Amino acid sequence: MSETASKAPGAVENAGDANRWKALVFIALAQLMVVLDATIVNIALPSAQTDLGISDGNRQWVVTAYALAFGGLLLFGGRIADLWGRKRAFVIGLTGFAAASALGGAATTGAMMFGARALQGAFGALLAPAALSLLAVMFTDAKERAKAFGIYGAIAGGGGAVGFILGGVLTEYMDWRWTFFVNIPFAIVAALGAYFVIREPEGGRNRNPLDIPGVLLSTLGLVSLVYGFTRAESDGWGDTTTVSLFVASAVLLIAFVVTEAKVKAPLLPLRVVTDRNRGGIYLSLGIAIIAMFGTFLFLTYYLQVVKGFSPIKTGFAFLPMIVGMMIGSTQIGTRLMTRVPARLLMGPGFLVAAGGMLLMTQLEIGSSYASIILPAMVLLGLGMGTAFMPAMSLATLGVEPRDAGVASAMVNTSQQVGGAIGTALLNTIAASATTAYIKDHIAGAASKSQQQLVALQGQVHGYTNAIWFAVGMLALAAVIVVTLVNAGTPGSTTVTGSEEGVEDELAVPVVAH
Repeated sequence: MSETASKAPGAVENAGDANRWKALVFIALAQLMVVLDATIVNIALPSAQTDLGISDGNRQWVVTAYALAFGGLLLFGGRIADLWGRKRAFVIGLTGFAAASALGGAATTGAMMFGARALQGAFGALLAPAALSLLAVMFTDAKERAKAFGIYGAIAGGGGAVGFILGGVLTEYMDWRWTFFVNIPFAIVAALGAYFVIREPEGGRNRNPLDIPGVLLSTLGLVSLVYGFTRAESDGWGDTTTVSLFVASAVLLIAFVVTEAKVKAPLLPLRVVTDRNRGGIYLSLGIAIIAMFGTFLFLTYYLQVVKGFSPIKTGFAFLPMIVGMMIGSTQIGTRLMTRVPARLLMGPGFLVAAGGMLLMTQLEIGSSYASIILPAMVLLGLGMGTAFMPAMSLATLGVEPRDAGVASAMVNTSQQVGGAIGTALLNTIAASATTAYIKDHIAGAASKSQQQLVALQGQVHGYTNAIWFAVGMLALAAVIVVTLVNAGTPGSTTVTGSEEGVEDELAVPVVAH
């Protein structure tokens, strides 16, 4: 090993001391922007649809165009971050996201809006894994890492709910276009801060040539999967196109795995996902997100349609969950992560969240916010915050520096695919239960008011049926964590990743097995 290389780890650590916490501010700001965007647009969608003359059949593309580009390109984005350097990928991602947001806010037609959303998704797919992998390579001390990922986990978990509040305020008091324009100052501040503050450690680049077959197979496979679930929600599970998309997705993703096992420089090195801890994290996170995304949707509709809350009041109704998530991530998770094994935080965290969901299965038309929804929100937030924090950290802990970007991308991929599945799957369950309930009870409703009551009761019955399914999903996530994640307490052990017998220049902490 050269003299330069032998000095590198110490040099990296000392150089990072002054700036890593400043860098965290800008990384967290960018993450908040991406997470906000996922929900803020939903609140603005009805107004945007009217202004741009988008049909009911096409309005889903405002959400779907983003989801397809983001979910399909995440692995590619993570690999580009490893190749170009995470700081460069981060700044380019932010700049592109801001430009795409400006285009969306200035949209004059539905097609222009769909294109802007696809561009947002594409640049988000570059930005998100770069942000997480920067944390992975910049924070190598166990206690510092716990604090950094606690903050990041709180933002990742609670940012979506903040989007409901901000979306409601901007839509009600300003204009739906501001739900896009609001991204621009976020992006400019984060990009400038990142450019001047972030000092990415040397030696962690993966300079191998791009695995083009892997890029094509993974992108097409993930796009088919996400779009398949989107189609299932709108056209049904038995629709020919829906089934074809699922079959195509399975074939493409199997071909992707076979290809990655054979090529010299794979897009997704199988060592990243075959590690039982990382594999368990990716799987449990995806399943937990299935439960969360569906529940966000049902609660929004319950509060606005059944209880008559305004968009702003609905947004503020989610505040207890945000507070719970922040406490779970920054207080419970951060304080205990260096003392107890990750599974003893994640498993109970998912079960506490399941307890909150269980409370919500008791919802009826006349249920009060204070007696059911408030305590359910607190439990859901505390549980998810406590579970997310070690999950975010452990998903990239111990990974070789050259794989940090793609390992980070897998975290985002599991969340994005989980979100697409959750929305489609739980919506389908709710719709089926609602239809069955109304069919069974409508005969006894003589007057129009009684028929409206039955329709509302049917909606709530559908929501609670789907929420029961979400309870099961969270319990399953807890079982997966306890079964697969066997990492001990993250602590003092550090190792150097190696490539072809040469030590990497960056020391990376690992968990004791």
